[in-house]
Amino acid sequence: MTKFKGVIPPVVTPLNADFTVDYPSYTRVLEHLIDGGCHGVFVLGSTSEVIFHDDKTRRQIIEHSAKVVNGRVPLIVGVIDATTDRVIHHADVAKRAGADAVVATAPFYTVTSQSEILDHFRFIRDAVDVPLVAYDIPVCVHVKLQRQTTVTLAREGTIIGLKDSSGDDGNFRYALLDLADRPNVFLMTGSEIVVDNALLMGAHGVVPGIANVDPHGYVRLWNAAQRGDWVAARKEQERLCRLFEIVWVAQGRVSGGASGIGGFKTAMKSLGIIDTSVMPRPRAALNEAETARINEILRATGLLGG
Repeated sequence: MTKFKGVIPPVVTPLNADFTVDYPSYTRVLEHLIDGGCHGVFVLGSTSEVIFHDDKTRRQIIEHSAKVVNGRVPLIVGVIDATTDRVIHHADVAKRAGADAVVATAPFYTVTSQSEILDHFRFIRDAVDVPLVAYDIPVCVHVKLQRQTTVTLAREGTIIGLKDSSGDDGNFRYALLDLADRPNVFLMTGSEIVVDNALLMGAHGVVPGIANVDPHGYVRLWNAAQRGDWVAARKEQERLCRLFEIVWVAQGRVSGGASGIGGFKTAMKSLGIIDTSVMPRPRAALNEAETARINEILRATGLLGG
């Protein structure tokens, strides 16, 4: 089985008040995840707010990540951008900076067909000799990676895996069935409140944003599933579901992205993992009342004392 499996969180990128990356806090995030038993880290994904970072900052984040991780776990790097040639550029930078694999979505803003999406991934893989993972996140890129597209790319060796954040568990299950004879292809769910279900279906792991707050919980869930203790897995998943409610605390006042990632950052600040909960412009940070509600959830789920 591929070395890419288990709990591989998409890493939050903490910011300073001037919107630059807070590297001391970022280092603590990486150490928090590794110390929590995570099996890899995924930097510059959606939870990392990749699209807000310019090329120079992306390169610095990858280089810093590679230095801190230092081969202790696989380093997976998002090379997400709107068009094929821009993704190829990011993939080349990521490979040179020490990425073990790169993650790309379908093109976005421009409208593309499934056949063009197939070529998009083929062009990337042909241009840069680094393992390539497909990322299915239609809520952001506004196109779905169809079952046959994913299976074709995996069977021909263009991609080594899939991160499924589509919310389409039926499609994900069919992809697992279609690729059951390919042990070197890994399929991971980004649907962090149904991880126990996904692992029971045969998923090879999970990419949970909220593991930035509680990596130990997802590692416990993974370990319970690996030993076949589905009662323990369900119990841990249900606790994590209660924790996940932090992502909705500010919903309605701010955007879904600001509420979700802002919830992560606010919780991480309360737990002393990062120094600020600054959001990139124009996303708004959570307010004092919302922070208080998040702290209540942290206490109720056993993460915060008092």
